Amino acid sequence: MGSLAEVRRRGDGPLKKSERRAALVRYLEENPFATDEQLAEHFRVSVATIRLDRASLNIPEARARILQVAAGRHDALRAMDAQDVIGEIVELHLNRYAVSRLVVGPGHVFGRTGIVRGHVLFGQVNSLAVAMMDADVAVTAKAEIRFLRPVRIGETLVARAHVVATQSGVAKCEVHTKSGGETVLDGYIWVSQGPSAVHTPLD
Repeated sequence: MGSLAEVRRRGDGPLKKSERRAALVRYLEENPFATDEQLAEHFRVSVATIRLDRASLNIPEARARILQVAAGRHDALRAMDAQDVIGEIVELHLNRYAVSRLVVGPGHVFGRTGIVRGHVLFGQVNSLAVAMMDADVAVTAKAEIRFLRPVRIGETLVARAHVVATQSGVAKCEVHTKSGGETVLDGYIWVSQGPSAVHTPLD
């Protein structure tokens, strides 16, 4: 897909209806949890226009898309209980990859600034990486995380973790979190599996 500027505008004017709708389909393939408001901001049109586009393309609203993604795409959690995961798991494939969604609320932010607390952002990807393990016991061994920009109340965070390597009972997981298609956190988390797993992280 082209750059944001290319998606939003072609030449001297806004995208034609057919171009915008084609771009909408591509954008939602990469960002399936984007709300109508986020789509309207992205394409610089009204929310009503986005809803008309969705109706024409038979694309359901965000909540229905989330349920569609989640339906039939869950393995059973082993390493932790669902209530201990920060965010809502919408896709889980043990020892492969997982996706979760978190809508930032008042309890996630600093009261004075409205900026999300760092441990919330880390907790979402960390709990997702641990939950992804096909083991009764899994613990974080090491983490290398970059916080790329402040996140504020009202944003929807979509986190993804996937296993990129495994050695001696330790899984190296690549993680990232996006808000409205923009990456706000990325990095790696090493997870040790099993009560007697080796706790030496992978290089």
